[in-house]
This record gives sequence, structure tokens and C-alpha cells, in this order.
Amino acid sequence: MTMNRYDLCLTWNWEYDADFVELLDLACKSRGLSLLQITPENLEEMIQSLGNEEITFRTFFDRAADADPRFIPLVEWADRHAVHHINSHAAACRAWDKIAMHQAVSPHTDTPFTLILPSYDEQPVLSEMDLTSLGESFIIKPAYGGGGDGVITEATSLDQVLAARQQFHSQRYLVQARVIPVRLGSRKAWFRVIYCTGKVSPCWWDNDTHIYAPVLSDEETRYHLESLRTITSSIAHLCGLELFSTEISLTPAGRFVTIDYVNDPIDLRVQSKALDGVPDDIVRDITECLAELVLSQSHP
Repeated sequence: MTMNRYDLCLTWNWEYDADFVELLDLACKSRGLSLLQITPENLEEMIQSLGNEEITFRTFFDRAADADPRFIPLVEWADRHAVHHINSHAAACRAWDKIAMHQAVSPHTDTPFTLILPSYDEQPVLSEMDLTSLGESFIIKPAYGGGGDGVITEATSLDQVLAARQQFHSQRYLVQARVIPVRLGSRKAWFRVIYCTGKVSPCWWDNDTHIYAPVLSDEETRYHLESLRTITSSIAHLCGLELFSTEISLTPAGRFVTIDYVNDPIDLRVQSKALDGVPDDIVRDITECLAELVLSQSHP
């Protein structure tokens, strides 16, 4: 029996990833690389084929197991067979822990003033807390979760902190000072920066509308935004992920403050299809970078 060998295996289960997957497939084909897509529709068949040694792959990129545990056997298979991972599951699990990332990032770059609280299950009654250093309003967020789940963006009282801890009672919490960005021209100096295998793509990102706009080279020079690249590259080294985004704000005092340390998996809807999607050229660049990484693994 002949074994089918693929250069890249991609697992995905979100319908809005379709445009990204199509671009990734094109980037792979242009380099003579084969892409195996595993979705909920063929998941059981593919797990069986791996077990029967009918298929194998050299590089693995998972965009499904975080939301669907049925994909975990594929992650485990890739671990056992020493397959090269894009955003390895171990590194991703660490990056999903906001407190672990705060502790890793804060010694190397400015972060908001932060209090770390034990989980409600671990310590139902807190000792007295002084919240004055947080300012008039502050942010409360659980250690895990994306899309703003459980996050209170304009808290003002200790009662809100105590109530929030009971919503996700098994999780630790961060209580953080709010960061107010300076305005640069007509924009708030709030940025979402995308990192992919060494390529850094800074974008203006409105934290109210979530709309991206690439930072143009003349804007980067005019406003002295080069630190966006160095900070993001430093975070990449600390978190060990090949693809992620981070949020950074520039304050009136001239401080670049990292707000949301590591976002993974990142939303890769294209802006031509979704107003708050990632600019199409950046998504295309991401697929080209990933395909180059796969090529280096398949033909070192």
C-alpha cells in the first residue's frame, strides 16, 4: 500500500476561514507543495487513515482543536511523530493564559498597571485591595477566553471585581489600568500588529470599531512607530508562536504600552468580505510566509 505524503496538514472548522484557506492552497501550489485539509466533514476518515499509515504529513497547522476537542487526536499524532508544528499546541496553550503572557512580557516591555487575583475557587474571600492605582475606571478580564468573553472594560468599583470573579470561578483574573492613546493626525494611536514567521505587519486598529488600516511606511517614519516592530518581535521570541497578533497603544507620554499580549488563533477574514477583517494583502502575505516555512521543512 502506497502512503500519501503531504507537505502541510491544516485543520480548520470555522466557515469564515475559507478565503484564508484558499489563499494558502494557492501559495502552496505555486511552490509545488501539497496541502491536506482536515475539517469536521472528513475528520474521522483522516484520523483512521493516519492510524492505518495511509497518509502522513511533514508540517501541521491546527486552527480547530482550541474550539473542538475532536481534533485533539490529530494534535497528539503530530506530537508523537515529531512533525513540525506551526503554532504548536503547547506554545498556544501557554499563550492563551493571559497571566502567563503578562508575566513573560512585562519585564521586557511596558504593560498596563496590573493586579493578578486568585480564582474564586482557590480563594473565595479576598484580602483588602487598594484599587486607587488603577485610576477612576479599569479593566477586569479572566485569564482565559477570547472575543471579549467575561471582560469588563470600564469597571469602577470593588463590587464589580468581586462579582466578576464568580462568573468564571475557576479562573484567575487580571485587573488592569485603562490605557488612553494619544491621537496621531486623525487616528487614535492604537495598533494591532500581526506577526508571521518573522514578518511584522503593523496596522492602525480602532478598538471601538475593530477596523484595520495598514500603517504606511511614511506614517511609520513620521510618527516614529518603529517600536511596534521591535516589541512584536520580542513577544514572538517569548511566546514561541509563528503566527499571532498583539495590541499596542502609544500614550500621550510617548510610551508604547502592550495591551493584549498574544491573540491566537487570529481572525483571518479578509477585509474585502468583512469590514472588520484583516486587509487582504496582509492575509495574502501571511499565506506566502507560511508556505515558505512549509517549503523549508519539506525541502531543507
